[in-house]
Amino acid sequence: MALDHTDRLILRELVADARVTNAQLAERIGVAPSTALLRTRQLVERGIISGYHAQLDFASVGRAVQAMVSVQLKGHNREEIDRFTARVPLLPEVVSTFHVAGSVDYLLHLAVPSTEVLRDWVLDHLTTDPVVGHTETTLVFNHLPGNSGVLPGSS
Repeated sequence: MALDHTDRLILRELVADARVTNAQLAERIGVAPSTALLRTRQLVERGIISGYHAQLDFASVGRAVQAMVSVQLKGHNREEIDRFTARVPLLPEVVSTFHVAGSVDYLLHLAVPSTEVLRDWVLDHLTTDPVVGHTETTLVFNHLPGNSGVLPGSS
């Protein structure tokens, strides 16, 4: 089932503020509260909305240094990929793990207290891993959020 205009408006509002009340949501998109509630529930049931998340200020929780680490595996067999994919996202410093196509296999978004901790983390968790062939670390100076992939035609 395709998304209609109302679905897109709901998604736009929830992406902007997932804490909006149903009454506020209904008012913002111009529908009855019962309609907003029903349509939001349907978006959840259809798997279009998969969760609601808090956006953290990493510096406020003692992790002022963020980095993107590119990882290239030595091999590309299913066992090595599955092992890496099962292990790395569970590490507490990992904010996000992206399995990607291109010159690298993974992009890891890390948040750590200092550059020293970052260096040690890469050494302890990546360069010592026998399936990892190469890493490259890029420090994040500032994260500029986009529109969170708001769907075309939702304005």
